[in-house]
Amino acid sequence: MRYTLILLLLCSVMAFGQNTITGTVVSDGGPLVFANVYLSGLSIGTTTDEQGNFRLADVADGEYQLTASYTGFGSQTQKLRLTGGSSNIDFELLPDNTLTEVVISGTLRPVSKLKSPVPVEVYSETFFKKNPTPSVFESLQNVNGVRPQLNCNICNTGDIHINGLEGPYTFVLIDGMPIVSGLSTVYGLTGIPQSLIERMEVVKGPASTLYGSEAVGGIINVITKKPGSAPEVAVESFASGWGEVNTDLGFRYDLGEKTQGLLGINYFNYQNPIDNNGDGFTDLTLQNRISIFNKFNFKRDEGRVFNLAGRYVYEDRWGGQMGWDSSYRGGDEIYGESIYTSRWEAFGTYQLPMDLPINFQFSANGHNQNSFYGTDSYNADQYIGFGQFSYSSQLGRTHQLLVGAAYRYTYYDDNTFATAEVDGQTNAPSITHLPGVFVQDELSFDAQNTLLLGVRWDYNSLHGSIFSPRVNYKWNSKNQTSVLRLSAGNGFRVANVFTEDHAALTGARDVVFEGELDPETSWNVNANFVQRFYTKGGTIIGLDASAFYTYFTNRILPDYETDPNKIIYANLEGSSVSQGVSLNTDFVFRNGLKLLAGATLMDVSVTENGQTKRQLLTESFSGVWSVSYMVESIDLSFDYTGNVYGPMRLPLLGELDPRDEYSPWFSIQNIQVTKAFGSDWELFGGVKNLLDFTPADNSIARAFDPFDKDVVFDDNGQVVPTPDNPYALTFDPSYVYTSNQGIRAFIGLRYSVY
Repeated sequence: MRYTLILLLLCSVMAFGQNTITGTVVSDGGPLVFANVYLSGLSIGTTTDEQGNFRLADVADGEYQLTASYTGFGSQTQKLRLTGGSSNIDFELLPDNTLTEVVISGTLRPVSKLKSPVPVEVYSETFFKKNPTPSVFESLQNVNGVRPQLNCNICNTGDIHINGLEGPYTFVLIDGMPIVSGLSTVYGLTGIPQSLIERMEVVKGPASTLYGSEAVGGIINVITKKPGSAPEVAVESFASGWGEVNTDLGFRYDLGEKTQGLLGINYFNYQNPIDNNGDGFTDLTLQNRISIFNKFNFKRDEGRVFNLAGRYVYEDRWGGQMGWDSSYRGGDEIYGESIYTSRWEAFGTYQLPMDLPINFQFSANGHNQNSFYGTDSYNADQYIGFGQFSYSSQLGRTHQLLVGAAYRYTYYDDNTFATAEVDGQTNAPSITHLPGVFVQDELSFDAQNTLLLGVRWDYNSLHGSIFSPRVNYKWNSKNQTSVLRLSAGNGFRVANVFTEDHAALTGARDVVFEGELDPETSWNVNANFVQRFYTKGGTIIGLDASAFYTYFTNRILPDYETDPNKIIYANLEGSSVSQGVSLNTDFVFRNGLKLLAGATLMDVSVTENGQTKRQLLTESFSGVWSVSYMVESIDLSFDYTGNVYGPMRLPLLGELDPRDEYSPWFSIQNIQVTKAFGSDWELFGGVKNLLDFTPADNSIARAFDPFDKDVVFDDNGQVVPTPDNPYALTFDPSYVYTSNQGIRAFIGLRYSVY
């Protein structure tokens, strides 16, 4: 009897101390299947069933923290106290920051990526660390539908193509502020210390309604870190087997209690002439570049915004025949292209001290370029000032109104006939005034449907009124895993070819204008669909598909083909179309493996005089990928990145030119290994251009006669075939589609302290 009483007593104590926890895990009303639910600090846990339900049994009395987590969603923890019996706990998880991160490029106001009616692609600093490069310009080679294009085999000047449209159609911003300028197409994306970049936002398609001229092909917005969240010290330096050395320095500091500063310095140096293709010219331009960036955040009453930033870039670059040095600059003995660039920028945002939320955004830049292309000099000065007032307000429950007024002043002067009077002798700098107003109304009908309406009016002092409307519609599913966006809009651009087209400056061809150049106009429609899948095994699959169509009138394209000795600029007497489809995919596995891949299929054509041709230097297919794997136990990561491009039509020098009309299929692939030492140090290294792909060694026509001393011309200026020049060629470096830089190893070190 005594043992029976003891046994009954123990059973009653055990029964009293056992508890059951039940509940559900959902997201926006939908169940999350196979979500993890566990008691923090204990090896007690379970997963949800197909209805999102879970059950934990035989839990002793006590105070606990119950956590629910699911790959792709932010985890959630709730405290509970168990004293016997059953408890019911429900969780509602929100998607992680891949959908909720804040973007500004699509609507000019902060909004989560999920809620933005304009499709915005976001690339974090982690993305760019997978393939470290000396500049943001080169980093974009792994973004789907975006291609850094070299425009000259010698000086390596380039621009950014978005969906096949050239660099002048790409609008570059830093922290949402335009550094607009034809001369900034490349320089706006070099010299920014990458350790200070928080993310990059890419919008594909016209955005002139918000940003005005130049925002025709798309937007690249470089977002720098806030001083409060940046590392106290950040250092990154790497060197390649070709002798390139790149160093980024970043420092966070305080100036009193109300001012935080962020200083960044970038230095790039390459002084190792290499001629692997044997054409007698440098394969890679030699450079000596320094950039200094500083940003201030000022704390103000009532949390009003005030930030100010500035950047200075100086660069000395040259390319040419292997025996060239600065003593030959401008002469006709040894050919070289030498460019000295000095550029400054200032920009910021100031919220007015009043009850209404009115922001004043401003930017200014000055660009001085002193260059020689052989014996031809090009000296230019450009100054741009920009100011914009914007007001955003919620009207009722459905309307989010944004209105603004902007003004841009542009001064441009060079030593060419582009800024000369009709007599060709008197200098006449170009001065352009561009005031404008815009209004945008975002209508949120419910949690799933949003309509964005916008319109902008600008008055160009040279070309008159320009009107730009747009409309965007967004639908998302209740569980936020599906998003559909439709858009239509207008873009415009006023061209200045001398600040945009390097080929016009080389002296290899004469530049001819046919008539007065009118502003270009484009109309664009775009459809974007995003879908995320969550498998039972915890794998996340993301799909992002788009279809685009852009129709141009009055387009200005350089004509290399009518006359091989000239570049003819004129408004297109016809039309031009850019159309295509693109797909981005990403796979995130629980074992640490991440796969990202994208492909774009497009057709960019020009129709004139009843004939349709593919646009020069535009691929019909491109693809990118990134494969990353992390071994967390030893803090070792592997990255394999690459791209592939289809054939591009290249500029030939007439019907006798023996070179191929189209470039071959080619791929640039890279691999990197990174080892972390604690939280402060990282050692990384790898190989770039694994396949050692380089263009053909005849990319520069008549490289052995760069001053055309042995070329015979007739009375009309046309080249006459001779036994020494049977194909009637002249010296020309415009037959270029990618870098001559081959395979090379690299190694680097990162250090950061928060």
